[in-house]
Amino acid sequence: MDRLEGVVSRKRRLVLGIWVVLLLASIPFAMQQTKHLTAGGFEVPGSQSQAVSGAIKRFPGVQTEPLIFVFDNRRRDAAALNAAIAKAAAATRGVASVSLPPRNVAYARSQAGQPIVLLTLAVDGTTDETIDAAAKLRKKLDILHQDGAAVPIHLVGQQALWAGMQDLSKEDLQSAEEAGFPVVFIVLLIVFGSIAAALLPLSLGFVSVILTGAAIYFLSQAVEMSVFVTNMASMLGIGVAVDYSLFVLARFREEIHKGASHEQARRTAMRTSGLAVAFSGVTVLISVAGLFLVDSKTMHSMAIGAMVVVAFAILGAVTLLPALIALLGRRVAERGAIMRWVGARLAFLRRAPAPGAAPRTPFWTRWTATLMSRPVAFAVAATVAMLAIAIPALSLNWGTSAVAQFPASYETKVGVDLAGKALGVGAGGPIQIVADFGARPVDRAALARYEARVAQLPGVARPAPGHPAPVTSAISGDGHAAYVQVLSASNPEGGASWDLVKRLRAPAGPSRLLPGAAVDVGGAAAQDHDFSNLVSGSLWKVALFVMVLSYLILLLVLRSVILPLKAVLMNLLSVAAAYGVLVMFFQYGWFDGLTGYDARGFVNALTPPLLLAIVFGLSMDYEVFLLSRIKERYHETGDNRAAVAGGLADSAKTISSAAIIMVFVFAIFALTGLPQVKEIGVGLAAAIFLDATIVRLILVPSTMELLGDLNWWVPKWLDRILPNVDFESSGGAATPPDESSEPTLVAR
Repeated sequence: MDRLEGVVSRKRRLVLGIWVVLLLASIPFAMQQTKHLTAGGFEVPGSQSQAVSGAIKRFPGVQTEPLIFVFDNRRRDAAALNAAIAKAAAATRGVASVSLPPRNVAYARSQAGQPIVLLTLAVDGTTDETIDAAAKLRKKLDILHQDGAAVPIHLVGQQALWAGMQDLSKEDLQSAEEAGFPVVFIVLLIVFGSIAAALLPLSLGFVSVILTGAAIYFLSQAVEMSVFVTNMASMLGIGVAVDYSLFVLARFREEIHKGASHEQARRTAMRTSGLAVAFSGVTVLISVAGLFLVDSKTMHSMAIGAMVVVAFAILGAVTLLPALIALLGRRVAERGAIMRWVGARLAFLRRAPAPGAAPRTPFWTRWTATLMSRPVAFAVAATVAMLAIAIPALSLNWGTSAVAQFPASYETKVGVDLAGKALGVGAGGPIQIVADFGARPVDRAALARYEARVAQLPGVARPAPGHPAPVTSAISGDGHAAYVQVLSASNPEGGASWDLVKRLRAPAGPSRLLPGAAVDVGGAAAQDHDFSNLVSGSLWKVALFVMVLSYLILLLVLRSVILPLKAVLMNLLSVAAAYGVLVMFFQYGWFDGLTGYDARGFVNALTPPLLLAIVFGLSMDYEVFLLSRIKERYHETGDNRAAVAGGLADSAKTISSAAIIMVFVFAIFALTGLPQVKEIGVGLAAAIFLDATIVRLILVPSTMELLGDLNWWVPKWLDRILPNVDFESSGGAATPPDESSEPTLVAR
């Protein structure tokens, strides 16, 4: 790290030039990062829903899943309706996997007197191909900009919902970034008291997000990337880049305030906090890699996006940041003129010590003294508080939903409601059944009995004038398989539709009426729950991966058997508490009146594993930063109590400041419109806040006080083979810091 810092400092203009060129070259591609993203990726390998999706091509005229143009013809304007139909027909030309039969167009034109006119497309692609086709149709029709149109056009169908989500996620990302950067800048200005210092972390975040956007653009042309990856990368990129640069910059300012020269301070900051940041960042990369244990394209793409943005943040923290520090000099270590003026005007708020009185003890020194005096009480209180927050997680319900993601007034939701009035709520996502008789031809008599029995099941739509038949069937071209379509009486994504799928899949269900046939049940409801079951069933693998990884890494860093185990357990406590918060907000809806959220009765299946991997990775930042400072003090004094108190006093301000910024970043995304992004924002904000306050500043030091020298126990045989990794040592004999030179982020 010394050599790297030396090269960066000497060649700082070259380093900055390389970053500027990369940034300028990336901007055009970052602006198009969503061009090749897909709202698909929810298929579950080996599931019945995937088997059905692949088998539908055997049935001539049967669609994978319906795509329907909905024309809002409440004005009864025949000329405007014909123009809208012509526009929709033109948009389908050149779009793969869909076509528009002339008879369907003719029928739609004949319905000019109806308030809602439907035009059904012929779909012959897979589920993911259908989603991509819907996204292209929406773009060609410019569906989001139809204000004042005589006959607004909507595109509905289960996969059209996921395509509509692409547009909504773009809007959310833009609004979050527009709000996020100014808010983070204000917080950094308060923390550092200098515009120059505040701009450095923000610049690193901006560069990381832009470069990641360009990387996503290219990666999405080689591998399938989910539309959610842009929000994940932006949210994590801003938070992590600011976090990492704050650690380095805070240590640099601390050394300057102790009297070090600019060069010495920069070198010490890079060989301590810089190395810790690089190490912690690599840990985040490996933790997020645990998401590849979930066999889902969507999860894999989000892991890739998170890993790319963290990698850029690490690279920027150890090259771009020190080059900027070397270029700006002391301007990043001192308060600016504006903040000095503000400080002078607010001086009356400070209570001056009485003449002759001893200097006031810094807050964090008083706080650690209080903790050390009552470690049992603080440890018990903190643990009880975290467990109380985590209790709702015991009833966590997993789910996946498209319709519930949209605001009530959003174009896609309006189209779904109109189509539901015309066709019935279940028509947009029918249950699809394929019965394969193998080498035998379809037993048509048995198929008729099966259809009759299915039509009698609870939850199946009842026949209604003008609505499609609730149960229909078709025979494959070779005559050896049958397709049965069932319309639910309720929302395809609702619990009642899933209950109907379970009845159809049950061994004792209607499938007994088709002896010798392999029966698979798919469709929208089945796919949603197959995906939820896949993710929930894989969570233990992700948890085991990150727990073992975290333990081994901290074992190397701390050379202790006990501390890593305690850290892993406390990280689990933070994750469990975050899950509890998610259930309170999004499943129970306890705070809907305050937040404006509309609880859906479940937590999105993507959120828990993402939260687990990211929180474990980010917690390592605070863990390494805090425990390595405590370890440094322990090596100096050999006194566990003094080490815990001194290490906490050294690092508490930086940890608190970093956590505040991270929480602000995640909270901004929690205020966006897409529930999936809100969940991730709320979950990460809650986890980081609880981890950096209750866990790091109360639970960790109080339990370390209780364990005493046992904290540092390691078997002799293990001590001999462990490498000596020390992130917070300056490389020489450390000088015990004076309380008057306590590290501070706002110059006094």
